[in-house]
Amino acid sequence: MSKVFVNIGLSLDGYMAPEGMTMGKPEYKNWGAKWGAMMAWILNQQYFRENMLKLGPGGETGPVNDLLRSTTERIGANIMGKRMFDQGESTWPDEAPFHTPVYVLTHEKREPWVRPGGTTFYFVNEGPERALELARESAGSRDIRISGGADAIQQYLNLGVVDELEIALAPVLFGGGRRLFENLREPGPQFRIDRVLDGPTATHLRYVRQ
Repeated sequence: MSKVFVNIGLSLDGYMAPEGMTMGKPEYKNWGAKWGAMMAWILNQQYFRENMLKLGPGGETGPVNDLLRSTTERIGANIMGKRMFDQGESTWPDEAPFHTPVYVLTHEKREPWVRPGGTTFYFVNEGPERALELARESAGSRDIRISGGADAIQQYLNLGVVDELEIALAPVLFGGGRRLFENLREPGPQFRIDRVLDGPTATHLRYVRQ
């Protein structure tokens, strides 16, 4: 069966997103600079630049680039929350950077939104379990990524269905924002360390469920 995994960037003090993060207003509470510092590790990777930003050849190669490639290529479907979708809808390029079916957790009723490059957004009103069921059907033998935001990830952690956590931990302090590990039920899920990969701008951690 395909695996369910989380793959995100995280600040050193545990935030996925800085306070005041509103697309189109990067200067508000300086969130744009903070988020950019957290995600700096990915921006120069060859695979990201060539396959996601479509900037043409160039960029860094090596273990981090290989990790990014293998993570991306394993994804058969994505799941995200409505807040993440709303933030990205106005800023993603026409060829949205997912290239898989994406299931959006929402109370809004909306027809699927088809984008160039293989991304189609489906809006699921029946809750996280139904979104996961649909994602499994789409993904086949490939894996399902819970893309974010924090609330959506917490819902799947509470359901006990997350098999792996992949966290790029950046040496950046936000001091406020949306924490990853809040609102978790007891007993929480149990993970063990599977891999640690050091990079100059982030430490890449993989945890697998015990």
